[in-house]
Amino acid sequence: MVEHDHEHADSGRGRLAIALGITAAVLVAEVVGAVITGSLALLVDAAHMLTDAGGLAIALLAATLVKRPANSKRTWGMARAEVLGATAQAAILLAVGIFVLVEAVQRLFNPPEITGSQLVVFGIIGLLGNVASIAVLASSRGKNLNLRAAFLEVLNDALGSLAVIAAAIVIATTGFQLADAIAAILIGALILPRAVLLLRDTTSVLLESTPKGLDLDSVRDHLLELPHVKSVHDLHVSQIATGLPVLTAHVVVDDSCFYDGHNARMLDDLQHCVAEHFAVQIEHSTFQLEPAGHGAHEHPTHD
Repeated sequence: MVEHDHEHADSGRGRLAIALGITAAVLVAEVVGAVITGSLALLVDAAHMLTDAGGLAIALLAATLVKRPANSKRTWGMARAEVLGATAQAAILLAVGIFVLVEAVQRLFNPPEITGSQLVVFGIIGLLGNVASIAVLASSRGKNLNLRAAFLEVLNDALGSLAVIAAAIVIATTGFQLADAIAAILIGALILPRAVLLLRDTTSVLLESTPKGLDLDSVRDHLLELPHVKSVHDLHVSQIATGLPVLTAHVVVDDSCFYDGHNARMLDDLQHCVAEHFAVQIEHSTFQLEPAGHGAHEHPTHD
């Protein structure tokens, strides 16, 4: 059996560190702007920026942890730190989105006086910082859930900055003060769906669900097509982290395989099948080969 290297893919630590530095600088500018202008939209965007800075810090920590090698205590190393980091970021985004909507609705009934011209300046500062962070993270966002979460953080901030600028222009040109609360509601509406989708994907990994894009019935059917395979049970496929799916299965084979030395070839065929045939290639697979009569000695099995 081939021994596989558990080293994780590029974790993007350098890009995350740059994005964190940019976000921290913009956060300071937006807090100052919110104090000067009294804008809820800008204050909310600053709060969102604060959670983003925290989220990026979590992402950077996770990206560092996944580089740690496997050992006898943690046989997969810290690969799942990527998923835990992304889950924490998604939870933070969800909390911020709910807070934004509640606070904005309250301000619809009691809008404060806001100076639109000052708000535009700080909105532009925030947008420029967000665009810079997006440029840094864009090419890496598909590499793992951690980087995807970080990219969504800064993308949501950029959309929030656009909403702040739009509200500022409306207030400056028309005096319509409710534009600030409406912009805050839009920011919240943009945050929540992305947070929910990301949380769904990360909890799916933590619950060891079948990886997206892999049909377990199709895997079973293809294994059953191999010569000498009689049945397949206790088939499990889960995902340790992005790009690291694992499979285990009990495979009942012809009794003759245990006498003619064919089992070694059977293992090669089974592992080659799951590693090459499907869109989700499974390089980490463990098969238990069994004769037909072995089932009586096992605990109750399942499909």
